[in-house]
Amino acid sequence: MAFAPFFTLAAWICACFCGDFVEDSTIMKNIIIYDTTLRDGNQAEDVNLSLEDKLKIALKLDELGVAYIEGGWPGASPVDTAFFKEVASCPLKTSRIAAFGSTHHPSATPANDKILAALIASKAPTLTIVGKSSLAHVREALRLAPERYLEIVYDSVAFLKQAGREVFFDAEHFFDGLTDDAEFTLAVLKKAQEAGADALVLCDTNGGTLPQSVGKAVGRVGKLLPGAALGIHAHNDCELAVAVSLAAVEAGAGMAQGTVNGIGERCGNANLCSLIPILEIKNRNYRCLPEGRLALLREVSAYVSEIANMVPFSRQPFVGRSAFAHKGGIHVSAVNRNSALYEHIPPSVVGNAQRVLLTELAGRSNIVSMARRFGFYLDKDEPVVKGLLVELKDKASQGYDYAAAEASVELLLLRKLGRRGVRDFFKLIRFRVLESKQVNDDKPLSEATVTLEVEGAIEHTAAFGEGPVNALDTALRKALSGFYPRLKEMRLVDFKVRVLAATEQYKGTGSVVRVLIESADQRGKWVTVGVSCNIIEASWQALMDSVTYKLYRDENENRAKRLGD
Repeated sequence: MAFAPFFTLAAWICACFCGDFVEDSTIMKNIIIYDTTLRDGNQAEDVNLSLEDKLKIALKLDELGVAYIEGGWPGASPVDTAFFKEVASCPLKTSRIAAFGSTHHPSATPANDKILAALIASKAPTLTIVGKSSLAHVREALRLAPERYLEIVYDSVAFLKQAGREVFFDAEHFFDGLTDDAEFTLAVLKKAQEAGADALVLCDTNGGTLPQSVGKAVGRVGKLLPGAALGIHAHNDCELAVAVSLAAVEAGAGMAQGTVNGIGERCGNANLCSLIPILEIKNRNYRCLPEGRLALLREVSAYVSEIANMVPFSRQPFVGRSAFAHKGGIHVSAVNRNSALYEHIPPSVVGNAQRVLLTELAGRSNIVSMARRFGFYLDKDEPVVKGLLVELKDKASQGYDYAAAEASVELLLLRKLGRRGVRDFFKLIRFRVLESKQVNDDKPLSEATVTLEVEGAIEHTAAFGEGPVNALDTALRKALSGFYPRLKEMRLVDFKVRVLAATEQYKGTGSVVRVLIESADQRGKWVTVGVSCNIIEASWQALMDSVTYKLYRDENENRAKRLGD
């Protein structure tokens, strides 16, 4: 395993004292990114990373180019212990692996302490230990005399340094401690520095400190301990972790810690998917990643969400699906002329893309913009555009959510515009779903019968399923598989049902429902929609569009290959 971050802490310290970090707006300042997704992120509610998950994410973070990847706490769990053994054989090219632990137990000495022994046994080149820097925590949580705890901090750091490792000291509850008893809190930092700590990381552990207070505190420490390499570790309990981290960097911190997508315990940690682009784009004097890696940010964000089995936050800045989505007609009209009028950065800088939504709020500019994506250059005064707008708003009034179902809206547009390749791959003649339940049977039995016309032939099939929608899906695929064998690649990713607002005609159990189906194959994912007061009919509509979209994409791909040959 290569331990060669593109810009090491040692190089950063050298830059500080060789003149590169003077207050000159023309000089690039390198910020060390220390990623804690594999530890802090794994402490988030509903996140439970396996060994394989952690190794996959580590490789992805290395591809992004973060300087440090904190792998976990060796000895705390079998997964964390195994991680350091397995990651040693991973071909990391950019990132340096760090192991996390704490100061030694008060009843032990550094030489016989299990925590420090596990850190050294991990063979990680960088060891990060957390220590209390709040007098209240030392007295109430640890029940130790302040003098004794200062000894523990010094001895723990010195012992790890003697083992030949790079050592970072995380000053837990630093900002709270500074407010309550600054003398003790600063004494903790001094002891860690005297023992040889390579960096002092100031932690807003409770996530309750305001950015202006953080900036002042970091500046104060910088004056008190000249030459100390400072870092920031912020939690997001006040929705300020990114702002706090920015304030610390502006005040002189050269290391910023955080997690991908901001996942972490309670309200999470500083979100690196926001912090990194703000530092690199909004203040062009900062560099966090190797050249060209920022464009991987959205991909990494989506990858971590997928591995952690979390639904991505669509409105997340920079990397969210909605970060550059435009819905209002006035906005779209302006974006078509100059995207900078409503976008603070080009989406491609962080690997994202502009999206124009078609909804009941859409104007003709939305349709013109959407059509352009498919090779049609229309004028908003053309009759077909006006007709599409009327049809779109009519369907939106019925409950069709085209903003969330882009595959369905693409099919709608392409059919209306006569796009080659969008055809009736099959025609429904009839379908029927039967539900039966036998006495003493735990669950009902669903059976679907489907009759289709496919390429001039009549196909009549039936299938059982785990519920009526699964039965319909299975029967539909069964009928089509002989004609379109690539349907076997397609899989269901998500299925959502929402009851729409009741009307005088449709209310109670007869209310209109909207079904969204997310499907995928090896090339990507797509979402389709169906609406009806009959949940089976709404599901069938979404299934029909989903299968049609898959067949349309496959046919276009085959056509492109033939033209290429």
